[in-house]
Amino acid sequence: MQKTAYACFCTDIIHDGHRNILREAKKYGRVVAGVLCDREMVRYNRFPTVSLEDRIAMLEAEPDVDEAIVQDTIFYDRIVETLHPDFIVHGDNWRGGPESAIRQNVLDALHKSGGELIEVPYTFNPSIKKIDERVREKLTMPEFRRGRLKKLLALVPIVKTIEVTNGLTGLLAEKTVVEHAGGLDQFDAMWISSLCDSTAKGKPDIELVDMSSRLRTIDDVMDVTTKPIILDADTGGLIEHFVYHVHTLERMGVSAVIVEDKTGLKKNSLFGTEVEQTQDTMEHFSEKIRAAKDAQRTDDFMIIARIESLILEKGLEDALARAEAYVHAGADAIMIHSRKKEPNEVFAFADAFKKVHSDTPLVAVPTSYSSVTEAELIAHGINIVIYANQLTRSAFPAMERTAKSILSHHRAKEIDAELMPFKEIIRLIDDI
Repeated sequence: MQKTAYACFCTDIIHDGHRNILREAKKYGRVVAGVLCDREMVRYNRFPTVSLEDRIAMLEAEPDVDEAIVQDTIFYDRIVETLHPDFIVHGDNWRGGPESAIRQNVLDALHKSGGELIEVPYTFNPSIKKIDERVREKLTMPEFRRGRLKKLLALVPIVKTIEVTNGLTGLLAEKTVVEHAGGLDQFDAMWISSLCDSTAKGKPDIELVDMSSRLRTIDDVMDVTTKPIILDADTGGLIEHFVYHVHTLERMGVSAVIVEDKTGLKKNSLFGTEVEQTQDTMEHFSEKIRAAKDAQRTDDFMIIARIESLILEKGLEDALARAEAYVHAGADAIMIHSRKKEPNEVFAFADAFKKVHSDTPLVAVPTSYSSVTEAELIAHGINIVIYANQLTRSAFPAMERTAKSILSHHRAKEIDAELMPFKEIIRLIDDI
């Protein structure tokens, strides 16, 4: 009986490195090629640019492939249990980093089934590198990046979003991958907030940093990343100005803008009623949303309405009434904000809102109620979670500690053990 060799692929294009694996697999028998499904491609940090059907057809067209099937998890347990391959063939570039967990899973599964792992030396050559760069460059293009957030909402249970303030933090958001709970995990999107952008410039969070400066930050991040960007637009300013900014952001490839229903001099929401804050009228803010939606040139861009009723202690009914009005005005999603230490009022809002608007995405920013888990947010219908300022808050104490140590000891030796070697940071940065 002919033996079976299995190799799984998570790529939008087949190049010589992949064909090398297929040729090696063919030596051992009938070749079954796995195509990683869209959902798991995202978890693997490989956002698909072509459809699953096209990826299947692409592999079926390869002469060394006898059959192409869908692999619906990043780990191989189910494939080994159902297909019973005699061999699994893979490149040897998964021996280190988070991918080593997948390799160990394969070894454990094959140990139970009696199969064997065949590892092929990774193919390094300029043409393959150029192909990989072209795929990545495709993802950086505005027309591909802009629509990625909407696609993610259909693919993942919750879109995990992390704050970035420059190109380096963007690369951190782009490239951080961990093995967790039987899979690989990573951030799906990036949040550029007025608070962190202002803080990085040493200025107060009162809309003092103008949109031209904010656009330069976006450009710096976009230049080195591929993931979708959600921009904090504060109040959006005058309707006429907000409409103009929507045009600019859409053209740049930003995926969404969040605008809050406050007016006047903007104060950070975390102060709540401790400082004077004025909520916009429901009618005027709805007009702002409607004008922005009418001005859009594509269906990809999202206007997300941020409701401040709970922050200003106006209660659940006011928040729900505003959400209804904002959705009617055309808002693509609703962000509900709270500064309570527990998520109860956010959950109460989400439960009531989703009964009426089950298909409208909800956004949560669990800064004050940080003990909430993503699983709990998902259970209450939250679709996007934004970790809005944790990177900035973690960086400042470390920098302050370093500065104090150098001043205290009149040298850097005492703090060296806490510092990352600069070559480790540089590895985040791709060579041109």
